[in-house]
Amino acid sequence: MKRLFVFIFTLGCFYLNCAASAQTPANDTRLLRFPATNDTDITFSYAGQLYTVGVKGGVARRLTSGPGYAIFPRYSADGKQLAFTAQYDGNTEVYVMPANGGAPKRLTYSATLGRDDLADRMGPDNIVMTWRNTADEITYRSRWRSWDPFIGHLMSVNLDGNLPVQLPVPRGGFVTYSPDDTKIAYNRVFREFRTWKNYRGGMADDIWIYDLKTGALENITNNPAQDLFPMWAPNNRIYFVSERTGRANLFVYDPAKKQTRQLTDYTDYDVKFPSIGKKSLVYEHAGQIWRLNLATEKSAPVDISIREDLASARPVLAKVKPSSVRPSPDGKRVVVTAHGDVFTAPLKDGPVRNLTQTPAAHERDASWSPDGKHIAYLSDATGEFELYIRPQDGSGEPVQLTTGATTYYALPRWSPDSKKLLWTDREQRLRTIDIETKTITLVAHNPDYVIRQYAWSPDSALIAWTHQTRGALSRIKIFNTADGSTTDATDGWYAANSPAFSDDGQWLLFASARNFNPVYSDTEWNHAYKNMERIYMIALSKETKSPLAPRSDEVGLSGTGDSPVGSKNTADTAMPSDAATPSTDKSSAPPKPHGRVARATKSAPPPPNSIPTVSPRASSRSPSNPRTTPTSAWSATASSTNAAPAAPSWATAAGKDSAPRKKHAPSSPPTI
Repeated sequence: MKRLFVFIFTLGCFYLNCAASAQTPANDTRLLRFPATNDTDITFSYAGQLYTVGVKGGVARRLTSGPGYAIFPRYSADGKQLAFTAQYDGNTEVYVMPANGGAPKRLTYSATLGRDDLADRMGPDNIVMTWRNTADEITYRSRWRSWDPFIGHLMSVNLDGNLPVQLPVPRGGFVTYSPDDTKIAYNRVFREFRTWKNYRGGMADDIWIYDLKTGALENITNNPAQDLFPMWAPNNRIYFVSERTGRANLFVYDPAKKQTRQLTDYTDYDVKFPSIGKKSLVYEHAGQIWRLNLATEKSAPVDISIREDLASARPVLAKVKPSSVRPSPDGKRVVVTAHGDVFTAPLKDGPVRNLTQTPAAHERDASWSPDGKHIAYLSDATGEFELYIRPQDGSGEPVQLTTGATTYYALPRWSPDSKKLLWTDREQRLRTIDIETKTITLVAHNPDYVIRQYAWSPDSALIAWTHQTRGALSRIKIFNTADGSTTDATDGWYAANSPAFSDDGQWLLFASARNFNPVYSDTEWNHAYKNMERIYMIALSKETKSPLAPRSDEVGLSGTGDSPVGSKNTADTAMPSDAATPSTDKSSAPPKPHGRVARATKSAPPPPNSIPTVSPRASSRSPSNPRTTPTSAWSATASSTNAAPAAPSWATAAGKDSAPRKKHAPSSPPTI
């Protein structure tokens, strides 16, 4: 089976790389990143390596070919040297080389970080930020001194590779020097690698000017939006990127007039990772490199093409990690999503099928219908993720179920009758769609959180989900597909999650943190509650008998028709409310027990008047009481520390007379 999976994924990777090996048109190379300019040339990163081209564009020439990636090139003040971040020796370090190319020289030696990746939200370590204008020193951001990955330090190193010196600020992100190097403009927080859009929280960047001589600090943006990538130009103006207009655009700040102006007005894609020279600045936009003339403040794209062998795009056989693996209903095949395609693979015999074969689209979250006929999945073939189904054997075309998506869809789940799909989205809705009619029904909308946990009942009539509320504990809710009603299955006293229906549909199981066993400290008078979560169950009908009702082995009397010795009395296995009432006839009363009285157990269920039930089905409710919310739940574990102790046998056995015993038993059993 393991070798089979390797074959599936290597086949998928081979197929996708074949499609990717086709070169983009010569004048339309995209994904050009982290540009820098000396007003004569532009250096940028493409496919993890550095390339250079003239400011008028053309065919780019490769500068690096080392292992790992080379990123964030920055020209020296005279434009003759190029500092950058690379991984020649394993670690991510700062290097310098001649601007036209040459052997790189390593300048920094730092510890390896656990989180040091270009795709990480913190970004890589030791990112080159800028050069000083009056000295051959390079300033970079380092994260290896702090255990907190949110904190970066601004360090400076010269071309001799001396010990780095920290700038006199406690932390920092992107930074730039004033023309005379007496001041810096910098971000105190760094969020440039995050994918949050239009963020307005406490981690939003501002741009601050710090006087290296006096220590004076000034906030020059003071805006709730993201303001980052400061660039101090020779004209003494500070250029930067801001999200205050929705899309990230270029702005300029005049320190003398203390005025800010907008320079670009993009509405489609953001301005990313700009860098400045003496006469112009360059930046990313829509995968291309654009150049803005500082004198005219006009921008234009730079026509750049890459003509290389691009060995990384050649077809290869490689092991890749699947994004999802789910079995067919009979377990004879599995449906796999890997590298954006949907595959099915046999357990033992038969072909591996690539059902989608769409290198230009991304498919994910595939699942098999319970009747085994169809595969459901999400695809962005239209530009947005929509819901599709297709025959599982690859014999037919896909059917698009949803249209006009305005948000991110996720986690489609088939109903057990294979007639509907249930899915969630980033608008925090839970919805179903009828496969035949394509009718969409809103199950729930949560204004506070995305709904991530949900389940179908075996008869496809009920949907249970975890409902989280801001400032309160999560609870389980149930939706009835027949009448559209919603029932609270749990109250808000205890956190509940992970709902699931029993196979017979009579019970709703869920996890809940309601087990309170404090553990006290040996050194301080503090306590903590650990392992609070257990599995609990709620009956979906009042007629459902408890699986935890008390049982008792009773002695049968020969010749009286009673149960054989040692058998279980069937009346004792019923619900407490269904147990037979003790007879007043002495002849039918059980004999008094002899010997030691059995001790009460600690795991008996609650009394009959507190049996937890919830009735989400329409047939179980009256119009006057559409909902039934239980006040407690039985634990499905072997024992519960909160369960009430059962009454001892002497407190319930019939005595001399037929009058019922008092509710409270004596403090000690009678002597026998």
